[in-house]
Amino acid sequence: MVEYKRSERVGDQIRMEIAEILMTKVKDPRIGFVTVTSVKVSDDLRNVKVFISVLGTDVARSFQGLDKARSFIRSELGRRLKLRFVPELSFHEDHTAEEAAKIYKLMEKMKESPS
Repeated sequence: MVEYKRSERVGDQIRMEIAEILMTKVKDPRIGFVTVTSVKVSDDLRNVKVFISVLGTDVARSFQGLDKARSFIRSELGRRLKLRFVPELSFHEDHTAEEAAKIYKLMEKMKESPS
């Protein structure tokens, strides 16, 4: 049987809850279309890094909206999760999609160039 750390299990739940909160509760127009790609929870469950992917060009504006909504998101998490402490949230941009696109372009160049 595979054992998972509690912080990983809680992280999965936090990721789903934050995504739900952003879709249904947060009404800030600056945020736009964002996706919660992953979260990293500290072992003591006090700090959470939330990785966000933003569709569109105004990434800075989306993160301003997220920073403004941070306390609201935290309070909603506190209502939804049964934890002793509600973790501090920090939002970070996820560059995975951009890096994947770069790798894909490099692979396409390699296919086109003769060996």
